[in-house]
Amino acid sequence: MPDALSITASSVDPGLLALPWSTPLAEWPSSTIVFLPKGLSRHLVRFANLSGRVVAIKETTEEMARREYDMLGNLDRLDAPCVDRVAVIGGRKDAGGDPLPAALVTAHLTFSLPYRALFTQVLRPDTAGRLVDALAVLLVRLHNVGFFWGDVSLSNTLFRRDAGAFAAYLVDAETGELHESGLTRGQREHDLDVARTNIAGEIMDLEAGGRLEGGVDAVALADGIMSSYRSLWTALTDEEAFSPNESWRITERVQRLNDLGFDIGEMSIQAMADGTKVSIQPKVVDAGHHTRRLLRLTGLDVEENQARRLLNDLDEFRARVSRLGEDEQMVAHEWLTRVFEPVVKAIPFDLRAKLEPAEVFHQVLEHRWYMSQARGKSVPLAEVLSSYIDDVLSHRRDEATVMGPATETMALPAVTADIPVQEDDDAEGVDWRDLV
Repeated sequence: MPDALSITASSVDPGLLALPWSTPLAEWPSSTIVFLPKGLSRHLVRFANLSGRVVAIKETTEEMARREYDMLGNLDRLDAPCVDRVAVIGGRKDAGGDPLPAALVTAHLTFSLPYRALFTQVLRPDTAGRLVDALAVLLVRLHNVGFFWGDVSLSNTLFRRDAGAFAAYLVDAETGELHESGLTRGQREHDLDVARTNIAGEIMDLEAGGRLEGGVDAVALADGIMSSYRSLWTALTDEEAFSPNESWRITERVQRLNDLGFDIGEMSIQAMADGTKVSIQPKVVDAGHHTRRLLRLTGLDVEENQARRLLNDLDEFRARVSRLGEDEQMVAHEWLTRVFEPVVKAIPFDLRAKLEPAEVFHQVLEHRWYMSQARGKSVPLAEVLSSYIDDVLSHRRDEATVMGPATETMALPAVTADIPVQEDDDAEGVDWRDLV
């Protein structure tokens, strides 16, 4: 270990010292490397085992590594969707004393996938559209906190399943800038234009490789981010005027934003001098309305659409067991212990890396709906769960740290890494007859 090696981290993992920093990243041994699919990158990026978890390591200049490390920390404090920073490794030298590039270490986002790994053979139009919509939401959230990305693309984004949709996370903040005073229209439009160009190129690249379903228009898909972004940005930021006797429109505006998954932290309301008009405009809009409500009621921390689906099931449970007049938190605890947890615990241990628990629960509800539609009557959840495990979940690939073909920078055969998963001692012995 070279004396000049320096590690910058908010909490240093001793396992960092055991990694072969005196070896160029391209030559790290397979015993250290975890082969996961990844997006295209201008730098060499590899995944490694670190104290029982997976981290991404990117070689770059020390200045760029420290800048991105600081930016990821700032974005995390702003609750922006991005990967977690781990450390910056500087002062690297090889065995001969020659300098090596610095390294930025970030945590692998569990159950996340690069866009190229979200399809097995070809990319279907509906999947592509959902990816673009998710990226539009991410860009709105980043712009809302004053972050100018500069290099918006599907490759610089990770996606997690979110109850039939996708949630997008920024994975590369190298070109980003944070503006406390907010972004100008020109900066936002520049990011949008870059996004459109990059998305079109990425989709066309899939088409050239024969991995795009016939009839998919790459340019039309790329144009989709423009319309999705602008409609959401308008809903969040536009000023709205109405007469004083239409005050109900304030509540309607708040509800509309809540339905989109956003909370209003502050609202500007101005009355005209002649009293004929009132105007409102959201000032601080925070994403995650349903996520925060579910977290407060149950302690479950999930994606926004998953939270909306789970809350709907909670409300149905509340009505079904006639607890409408009881305290919401008490009913939520009963739903958690009688409905959600039994479903999650009934999943065999060897299948738990397939999908995260909230997504499994959402898919079980979907499976129940389809089975009930087919039979023309309600199907018991225990039977639904058994069918889902046997017919659906067991045939999915693992997504906790999804394995896939080596990328262009890793010309090695695909292997499967053993990622430790905490086993639930109560997983055995769940009586499916107890499921409601």
